[in-house]
Amino acid sequence: MIKTELGQHIAKLRRHAGLTQEQLAEKTGYSVDFISLVERGINAPSVEGCEKIAAALKISIKDLFDF
Repeated sequence: MIKTELGQHIAKLRRHAGLTQEQLAEKTGYSVDFISLVERGINAPSVEGCEKIAAALKISIKDLFDF
């Protein structure tokens, strides 16, 4: 499923950026619980959420879906 692939890819990109879940949560305004749920493929961010995550990781939104 796309949620699982997206979540795994976000986790990989986050680690590559040297960020913890806590740091990504702080940069996006989301809770650590939400970031964890996204990375596990349980929840998916909205389009606005994808923008926030991409900005925090300093990548394009397209890069979030390049898996």
